[in-house]
Amino acid sequence: MSKISLTHIGRAEMVDLPGIGALSVPAKVDTGADLCAVWAHETNEDDKGLDCVFFGPESEYYDGAVHHFSKKDYTITRIANSFGEHELRYKIKLRIRVKGRLISGTFTLSDRSKKLYPILIGRRLLKDKFVVDVSDGQALHDEENRRSKILKDELSKLQKGAK
Repeated sequence: MSKISLTHIGRAEMVDLPGIGALSVPAKVDTGADLCAVWAHETNEDDKGLDCVFFGPESEYYDGAVHHFSKKDYTITRIANSFGEHELRYKIKLRIRVKGRLISGTFTLSDRSKKLYPILIGRRLLKDKFVVDVSDGQALHDEENRRSKILKDELSKLQKGAK
């Protein structure tokens, strides 16, 4: 594939997941992650399939709608984080719109309640479609700066306590 056809994106972008009615959701672009991930809440599997609610009650993107996936529409996969810890996660397909491009992607369902970005875009979705410019995009700068200040303050208190 020619590099000319690649769409430029930044380290974070606003994306749509039209199949679940989620529009203009901030997503972190992570070239170190293999798969994409989406915040799922109240995930339940039974003999009929998998039910989940996307995002959590504290999220502005939460609508409380239960989404059903039949047995043929999901699998379970093992994910390793950057610390080498493993966890089992459900894996589904969703359509995602990034910078005007509507494509199908594979997402794991994850509790992202403690994460700033409720969606993570991994390299399988990026490959042959996007090129990432980390100096660009629609990052949540104010919230990133606020969290960074809190961390610095906590580290400063720890260092003072260690003396």
